[in-house]
This record gives sequence, structure tokens and C-alpha cells, in this order.
Amino acid sequence: MGKLYTKDSIESLSPLEFTRLRPGVYCGNTEYSTQLLVEIVSNAIDEYRNGFGAKIEVTINKDVVTVKDNGQGFIPNSFREDGKTILEAAFSVLNTSGKYREDGTYEGTSLGSFGIGSKITTFLSHWLEVKTTRDSKVEKIRFKEGVFEKRETWMIRDAGTSHGTVVSWQPSEEFFTHTEVEINKIKDLFQTIVCLCPGLKIVLNLGGDNSIIYESTRGLDDLVDAAVAGKELIDTRFNMSYSEPRGKNKMDMVLTYTSNYSSTIVPYVNTGLTETGQHITQIKTIITREFNKFFKEKKWLKSTDENLSGEDLQEGMYIVFNLTAPNVSYDAQVKSRITKIDMKPFTTVLGEQLAYWLNNNEKEIKLIADKAINAKKAREAAKKAREKAREQGKKKEKVLKIDSKLADCYSKDRSCCEIYITEGDSASGNLKSARNNEFQAVLPVRGKILNVHKATIDKIQKNAEIMTMIDAFGLKIDTKTMKVTYNANDLRYDKIIIMSDADVDGAHIKNLFYTFIWNFCPQLIYEGHVYAGVPPLYKITLAGNKGYKYLKNDEELEKFRKTHTGKYTVNRLKGLGEMSVEETEETLIDPKNRIIKQITIEDSMAAGKLFDDLMGTAILPRKKYIQEHSEEAEYNV
Repeated sequence: MGKLYTKDSIESLSPLEFTRLRPGVYCGNTEYSTQLLVEIVSNAIDEYRNGFGAKIEVTINKDVVTVKDNGQGFIPNSFREDGKTILEAAFSVLNTSGKYREDGTYEGTSLGSFGIGSKITTFLSHWLEVKTTRDSKVEKIRFKEGVFEKRETWMIRDAGTSHGTVVSWQPSEEFFTHTEVEINKIKDLFQTIVCLCPGLKIVLNLGGDNSIIYESTRGLDDLVDAAVAGKELIDTRFNMSYSEPRGKNKMDMVLTYTSNYSSTIVPYVNTGLTETGQHITQIKTIITREFNKFFKEKKWLKSTDENLSGEDLQEGMYIVFNLTAPNVSYDAQVKSRITKIDMKPFTTVLGEQLAYWLNNNEKEIKLIADKAINAKKAREAAKKAREKAREQGKKKEKVLKIDSKLADCYSKDRSCCEIYITEGDSASGNLKSARNNEFQAVLPVRGKILNVHKATIDKIQKNAEIMTMIDAFGLKIDTKTMKVTYNANDLRYDKIIIMSDADVDGAHIKNLFYTFIWNFCPQLIYEGHVYAGVPPLYKITLAGNKGYKYLKNDEELEKFRKTHTGKYTVNRLKGLGEMSVEETEETLIDPKNRIIKQITIEDSMAAGKLFDDLMGTAILPRKKYIQEHSEEAEYNV
């Protein structure tokens, strides 16, 4: 029988108690304390967006974080009916804000959490201090473990010219696995914020002389530049900046086209990044309508009845927009999915400005039209191929079954399993013979796999190696859009290990594999499932039957020669296929002796640009990178 509850089983918790008991409700991920900084910075951004405070200074000094802005500041020493000052209530009383009323002071960003904002920083820190200056008055308060501790007030002689707020806090290890701030995440965020708020300066101090200044004069164009560098098809982007007269509705948007076969829409609402909602749907609809209307006027389509689908028109399209709107509703604390937003103030003006841009850039728009028409042809060809496959009795949702060359493992605990991806039958033959077939699988591929970064969708669909790997890993793929769905519960291997020879060709094979993973399922890298096997380059045989050892590169060989005094012979290992089964087991298979390196990504934007430069269609970025980094090459990793 289950445990019966009594009247004492029902508890009422204060906001402080509830937040400290369930920090994830408001904070989301509690691995790092990053969200606490986001909440405080969000308040400073609100000040800037309302015309006050063009500089935010963030200092991270070990386990203490400080944010300083030169906004209006709170009204110092102004008491409410509950005995708290406005400043104290703003940092300790839930649902206290200047953003609730439709005609309120603040529009509010979408970076913070609903109904709690800066309070979460107070509640989840060992201590928090906040000082505000305004009208020659200063109020400073301190909280300890979320509870108000003391207040100080004083006057200054500056004729009211000093104003702003300084907040410092020490996150508590009681609520976070790591109390540190994720520096790379914050760097990306600050760079994005200044592009969304041109004219704002953010200074990030990381100790000593390590300071980074974030500024943007071109706004969204700076964001787009970083994303489409080297692959933009047109010179004149669609660039819209609209502000409703005497209203709070604003819209900034940049649209361009790239040589990619996929589309990218980066939708911000009130400076916060969103995922879904009618704002995205309606903007797509307007773009599709206006483009089709213009193409028909120019007789670029076969008939007046023909229309290009949104999918056709979006191939290669890159859009960033930021909507500022009041009374936006979301479906969760994290504010990524919008359930209500009034798009009426934006739809008419967007259509008008798109029509103007299309009419004034006909030559470049023709390039877009040709790309969209070709996308339609490829989509229709793919549809016919799928219908033909279904007629032949193949499954609708599978392009092909797991390749028969896959030597799978038999363990039912897939979280302990790993798969080796290798080139050719000889190398895979040794791996298959040497492996522990309880938890180790081997999948050979033929030669170098397709470079998916510059291949067309129909070529990718027809590539047996790509489709087999997707199937073998346990990923789901939409064969129409070629988008992969990742579900950790369906993943068939915890480790995916790419194993190739320690030479230039081997390095190229690895890079093609990483490109495939990055384009189709980067979550595999983010969550630590992708590894590179490092085969040894040399085998050292010690004289006098004293055994042997393996060395992975020239540096290790040089070190061995300097430290070893006895006689020995050096053999260079030519490739995986020429190693014996015993050598393969000892150096590549045995978890105790093998060398595998986990592939990690610290900066997603930089990684994306690097893949574009090295694996994309443009030659100059690749040539420049090789010239600048050729001395760093290591062929054995």
C-alpha cells in the first residue's frame, strides 16, 4: 500500500524556499551558474533599449561576478507599503517589475525567466550586493543566502550626474554542479546582443589585462557577415528597420542567400532567441507570397498558375530578425516557443519593403529565382524516386536497411557499445577479428565518403555510406528534407570512433566524417559521442627479446631516441590493413591501451565558419587557411 498523506503532508513554500528547492524550474540547466549572469545583464539591456545606459561592464573574478550599468538606476531609499524599498523588492519579491503594464516603463527583453528575473540570482547565491545611484542619492543592500541582511544609504555631491546600478554575487555550489560562468557561451551572447542593440557597448573583464569589448555599428548585418562569409550569392541584402510611430512595435530584419542547400532563420523577439511561433510562420508566408508574385510578373515561372513552395524559396536563404513587441506570451519559462504575438503591425510593412527590394534588385533576384526553380526540380525528382521505391516494396521511411557489412555487437545495453568506422575491407577485417563483439561493432566504408558540405540533396540521398551510417547510429531521417532527428534513447552506440591511417589520406577521411556529423547531427559531438582513433606510427622492437612498444608520432619517436640507450629497431607502420590482428587488438581495440581522442566543440559559430572555409565551395578561404596554418598540421590525429 502506498504511503497515505495527512494534513501535515501539504506544504506552502515561500518563493525563496521553492526556488532553492527546485532551482531548475526557473534556471533551466543548473550545471553552470550562467543564467544568473544572463538575468542581471537582461535588466541592463532593458535600460539601454529604453534610452538609458549605453555601456554594460561585466567582471568575472574567480567565483564572484559583477555587472555595472550606467542606466537610470532605481529610485534610492523609496519605501513601499510592505516596508521594503523599491530596490529591495526588485531583487527579492516575486513578480515585481516595470514590464507588466501595457503602458509600463519597460518593454523587457526575453533573456530572463518569467516572474522572477533578478530574484533568481539573489535566491541561488551565497550573497548578493546591489548598489544603485540616482539624483545624487545612493542605496546599497546586501542579501545572504537569499535573505535581506542590511541596507546603507548616503548622498554624493555630483549634481545628479552619476546614475546606474552595480550588482555583485557569489553563486552557491548547493544549486550548481559548477558555480563558474560558461565563458564561451557568454562571449557568443554578448556578441549577439550588441548586434541586436547597435550602439550598446559591453565590456567583459576576465581578470588582469584580459578585457574584451563588444560593439556593433551595423547591427544585424554584423551577425549575418559572420554566418555567411565566403558563401553569399548576392551583394544587396534585404535590410529592414521599422519602428511604429508612437508605438512599441519594432522590427529589424536582414535577408540574404547563400550557396547552401538548407535554410537558416534566426528569430529574435525582444532580444531573446526563439524556436517556434506564428511570427516565424507569418514571415515565411509573406516572403513566399511576395517572391512568387514578383517571379510571375517577370515571367520567370512557366505559367501564371505555377507557384514555388516555401521550401523551394528557402533553399540557401539566411534570415536574422528581431521583433520588439508588447504582451508576448510563451509556453515555458525559457521563452523559446511563442504562443501569442500580434503580427499585424509588421505584416503590411514587411510586404511593402520586400516588394520594393525585389523591384530594385532584379539582376540578383534572378539568381535567387534560378536557385529556387532548381530546388523545385530536385524536390520533384526526389519525390518520384521515393514513389518508385515504395512501388518496389521498400519501407517509406527508410532509404536502405543497415548495410550487411556492419559487424554489429550483441550487447543489449547500447550505452556501453561502440562502433568503429573505417575505410576498406582489409583494415576492417583486422578490426573485426580483434574486437570484443559483445560491445564493439565495425562498419567499413568504401573509400572517402561524400563531402556533404557542398553536395546536393539528391547526391546525399543516393550515397550508400552516408545513409548506412545514419541508419546504423540509430538516427531518424526525413528523406524529403534530409533533416536528422536525434534521440538519445535511440542511439545505438555511446562511442562512434573514426579510425583511419596515420597519413594525409587518413586525416582527409576523418575530416570528411566530421563534416558529415557536423552537418547532419552536431548533437553527437556536443554530447561527447564522437571520437578519433589514433593509430601508432612506429613500432619499436627492443633487442634481446625485451619486447616492443608503439609510438604514435615523430615527436614520441624523437623523445624515445633521446632517452633510450639500448639497441632497438624502428619499423614504420604503413596502415591499418598491414597490422597483424594482435597489433590491432593491442593498439586500436583494447580500451586499456588504445588512444582515442574525444572530438569537442567549444565555439559553435567558429566551428561552423571553419567547416564552411575548409569544406565549402569557396576556394579562397580554404587557400588562406592553409597558408596561415600549414605548419600546424599533424597527420596522425
